[in-house]
Amino acid sequence: MSSTSSHTFRVWAPTAPSVTLVLAQGSSDEKSHVMTKTPCAHSHRLGWWEVNVPGAGHGTDYGFKIPENKFKVEAPLPDPRGAWFPTSVHGPTRLYDHGRFQWTDRTWRGVPLAGSVLYELHIGTFSNEGTFDGAIKKLDHLVSLGVDAVELLPCNTFPGKWNWGYDGVGLFAAQESYGGPDGLKRFVDACHGKGLGVIMDVVYNHLGPDGNYLECFGPYFSTKSNSWGTSVNLDGPLSNEVRRFFIDNALMWMKDYHIDGLRLDAVHALLDTSATHLLEELSNDVRDLGAQLRKPLFLIAESDLNDPKLFKGVEAGGYGLDAQWADDVHHSLHALLTGERQGYYGDFGSLEVMAKALTGGFVHDGEWSSFRKRNYGRKIPSNVPSSRLVVFLQDHDQIGNRAIGDRISATVSEPVLRIGAALLLTSPFTPMLFQGEEWGAKTPFMFFTNHNKELGEAVKKGRRAEFAEHGWNTDDVPDPQAVETFEKSKLDWTEPGKEGHKDLLQWYTDLIKLRRNVPELAKITEMGALDADFDEEKRWLVLRRSEAVATVVNLGKAKVSVPVWKGGAEGVKVTEVLLASGGCEIKGREVVLEAESVAIVRYTA
Repeated sequence: MSSTSSHTFRVWAPTAPSVTLVLAQGSSDEKSHVMTKTPCAHSHRLGWWEVNVPGAGHGTDYGFKIPENKFKVEAPLPDPRGAWFPTSVHGPTRLYDHGRFQWTDRTWRGVPLAGSVLYELHIGTFSNEGTFDGAIKKLDHLVSLGVDAVELLPCNTFPGKWNWGYDGVGLFAAQESYGGPDGLKRFVDACHGKGLGVIMDVVYNHLGPDGNYLECFGPYFSTKSNSWGTSVNLDGPLSNEVRRFFIDNALMWMKDYHIDGLRLDAVHALLDTSATHLLEELSNDVRDLGAQLRKPLFLIAESDLNDPKLFKGVEAGGYGLDAQWADDVHHSLHALLTGERQGYYGDFGSLEVMAKALTGGFVHDGEWSSFRKRNYGRKIPSNVPSSRLVVFLQDHDQIGNRAIGDRISATVSEPVLRIGAALLLTSPFTPMLFQGEEWGAKTPFMFFTNHNKELGEAVKKGRRAEFAEHGWNTDDVPDPQAVETFEKSKLDWTEPGKEGHKDLLQWYTDLIKLRRNVPELAKITEMGALDADFDEEKRWLVLRRSEAVATVVNLGKAKVSVPVWKGGAEGVKVTEVLLASGGCEIKGREVVLEAESVAIVRYTA
């Protein structure tokens, strides 16, 4: 501890009989300080304790002792808002001074979500090192590819050294095995220096089971439940401070780590009956922060509801989020290209459904879902910008939640992969790639954890039982606790330059460049202005982005002649092939495509 500094420690524990701050626990320098309740004129801010400690500052280890806590933990507890966990999620917490880092991105003015191409990556498997610094070394590849922003799987503190990130418990701290808070700041700073935005995936619907001590401090959880167990307390007694906990966390990433946007995990599991939903309150606060920082900040939801209320403006009765992931577009692409129809793919796979996804965003927009056994979803209003849907051919869930973590590149041929990439990157939505997709990576992305032995065994058994119900041989399901499962999921960076990979990488690069340079592909379109034709029997599809540019696809095994314009319009004429994969030829108003080919063309109408 510095003799010239001091720090005021604060913690919310509204029902605790007392709180004691413990410094340097277990060492010869261990000291205890009794904390006092903070007087507050506002009843909704009651329950805070504090103590000022001369000499405390950056690098001071600490924890809080709370007698009679829910889990009867006698040792000092980690700070729920702790910014640094250098040894374990179980503590001690270490003070971190955000002002010490020397940023070089002062001229960075942010990146708008609309018009961007996103790139999802997992820090632990993106590079051989599995760290923020290791990922920095690969940023030139992303710049060359042409993407605008990276979307990081959760990087807040989780138990063990490797994890997808969705078992996080230290919401305000960056994972130490990745490089800790300084490492994350170096990564964001480097991204901004190369013109790349950074999006952070955050999880507010649950916390991991190992190291979650929130209930020792106060009523952070309710009596409701979601898919992961007990739901967070967003609308019950003393919920104001719980809501503030999550909102402050979101703002912290954007202020202290210069993050440009957040992806909010599974927001349908945020059970909130308040008149102002947490998501609306959060979007208002983020909008205010963006005005203060003078740069665009944005929120992307993951939701299982197909409800446009999430991304409709507050003034239109929505929550005001900027976008949401559109799983229906993924399911349509995946089922169409692979032929898979099991589980939730059962309603997908036809060209008719693909056309509906590409023009309407939601396939289930109020119609019957055979998987859910009920009517599901709601139609997106025609005046909503199509950029508010984030779409993908692959992502961490759709790969990693397959039994063996196999990518679509392990199932379909390169010509078919090229068609999928073309439909994705010429779509009217906000496209997102998953790490390695651009070169057809052969490495899997499997589910992996580094839990304690008891919890790890339970996760392994539960996962194998789940896949057994779907007909998988459990011997084929990797052990999520095995270090080999994690190591095999790391990208092989020798692949991009090899035959069978480099040509696909060039195709992705060319598609992104085309999206940038052709105004009709770059523009933000209203949902009601989208148009597509198809022929199920001949296996062709046309996606028109305007009355001048179209993506023409032949998924069949034979050559086919495809009209770019429906009906018998006499003046229609294809004038130019902007980009193509496979053989193609212009014949008046038609494009003749070889089997499993795609062309992006310009035409006059």
